[in-house]
Amino acid sequence: MFSLFYGLWKYLFTKTEFHVLILGIDKAGKTTLLEKLKSVYLNMESLPHDRIVPTVGLNIGRIKVSNSKLVFWDLGGQPGLRSIWEKYYEEAHAIVFVIDASSPLRFEDAKSALEKVLRHEDLQGAPLLILANKQDLSEATSAEELARYLDLKKLDERVYMFEAVSAYDGLGIKESVEWLVEVMERSKRTETLRARAGEAGLHGIFKGNEALHWKWKWILVTG
Repeated sequence: MFSLFYGLWKYLFTKTEFHVLILGIDKAGKTTLLEKLKSVYLNMESLPHDRIVPTVGLNIGRIKVSNSKLVFWDLGGQPGLRSIWEKYYEEAHAIVFVIDASSPLRFEDAKSALEKVLRHEDLQGAPLLILANKQDLSEATSAEELARYLDLKKLDERVYMFEAVSAYDGLGIKESVEWLVEVMERSKRTETLRARAGEAGLHGIFKGNEALHWKWKWILVTG
């Protein structure tokens, strides 16, 4: 009985762990961003830039910001790998879409990839952070110019922000993460995922005690 109620207490009072997708076409700087996040928030040395290779599959990074836990999923952006992105949509609390702001010739490809992501029903209501990366380069386009190019007026109902960053030197990284945490904490998307996880968690807690399971389910339904 103690383990039952300890499990229930842990479910009700444990801080939310946010799952964040880092998406973008290849060479946008996604893995460099993940390494910088680990460097800034975990006080650990990031990989040298000459050792960062294109992601084939998935890189995972975990950080803590105040009382929140963030798990970042960095997915490969090559054309042949973008089809696997959707396998991670359902559990994502938010999207970070990284664009190489120094490469205007690839903006159209990035825009097309982003629009496809946003059309997917499994990401409905997920907050969106668009990063105009590589601002350490003199030829980089500003976040404002990039926003005008992408022309994402259809995002009026989605919480989103453009931010100028440099995954190389850390410009704008903390501001971006702070915004992300703030919007995820009050997002309807988070409420939906929390409720879904709660049903699964409670099912596990009450498994083997059918009477208690149905009693708790009745409480959840009736309020």
